[in-house]
Amino acid sequence: MADIIARLREDGIQKRVIEEGRGELPDFQDGTKATFHYRTLRSDDEGTVLDDSRVCGKPMELIIGKKFKLPVWETIVRTMREGEISQFCCDVKCPFSDGDGVGGWASWAGDQPAHWCPLTLRQHVVLYPLVAKSLRNIAAGKDPLEGQRHCCGIAQMHEHNSLGHADLDALQQNPQPLIFDIEMLKVENPGTYQQDPWAMTDEEKAKAVPVIHQEGNRLYREGRVKEAAAKYYDAIACLKNLQMKEQPGSPDWIQLDLQITPLLLNYCQCKLAAQEYYEVLDHCSSILNKYDDNVKAYFKRGKAHAAVWNAQEAQADFAKVLELDPALAPIVSRELRALEARIRQKDEEDRARFRGIFSH
Repeated sequence: MADIIARLREDGIQKRVIEEGRGELPDFQDGTKATFHYRTLRSDDEGTVLDDSRVCGKPMELIIGKKFKLPVWETIVRTMREGEISQFCCDVKCPFSDGDGVGGWASWAGDQPAHWCPLTLRQHVVLYPLVAKSLRNIAAGKDPLEGQRHCCGIAQMHEHNSLGHADLDALQQNPQPLIFDIEMLKVENPGTYQQDPWAMTDEEKAKAVPVIHQEGNRLYREGRVKEAAAKYYDAIACLKNLQMKEQPGSPDWIQLDLQITPLLLNYCQCKLAAQEYYEVLDHCSSILNKYDDNVKAYFKRGKAHAAVWNAQEAQADFAKVLELDPALAPIVSRELRALEARIRQKDEEDRARFRGIFSH
């Protein structure tokens, strides 16, 4: 372990083992899957927490050799055994690059080798804001690639005025050393696990989408709505990743978008069942902004509007459904009757509540 820690120090990373792991150190050949919880902290006096995978409810899954946008994570997990908990401090630049012999590592690691190169360390944490934004999107059930286009991370950082998170914006504008608390949960060798869509090649993604789609349909028919939603989300993520590499509006981009739309509608059906109505409103509106004749999007949005008491909006969407497909009149009539009945019941409850207030 001492030689591993020494090599990390030479690369600008300080490791402190909090709890020893189990067994031998894995060889972490390309394709190995490392599953771990992480907590990211600023290296300031307060130790401000930026992200915590436990709070998000899902650990990080990293495939070795897949060119993850934050290579330092691959570097540090390669030094860990299953069950190990360690803390890593990663500087932004060489501690001696400012010429005064003092740097951000002084308080952590003491004297440092004079041959360190600032360019070696500069990349350790500079892309963390972009990576963190994607991980936060995933935790919130959003597209992890939202707001990004196909270019290198450094170019994206220069393009973005805001990442939508004040703490990440501040870190992007003023990079500083970061601390990563890592708990290694599991290490799986290549071929022993089902590959996640984000780790696939473009060809693998294209082939996987119809398979994932069918798995989602099967799960939904079995009543496993939450699992079905996760499958639809994975298929959408595959296609979004491919679409990001095409020119918006090009034939290939449009073809991919036409594949995304039915998957997104299936995802919305799952969210309706889960009573997550505002997400349905957002996704259906995004579809209708591009395809204003999509009957299913109007119908699902109408149901979501009705559920959150947007009566006029619901009636307008159901009217659009009838306009586009008169054959759906019986279904629309049933939805409108249900909405009217809920409104009457709510009015009666409100009147009863007011009578109770004024009777005292």
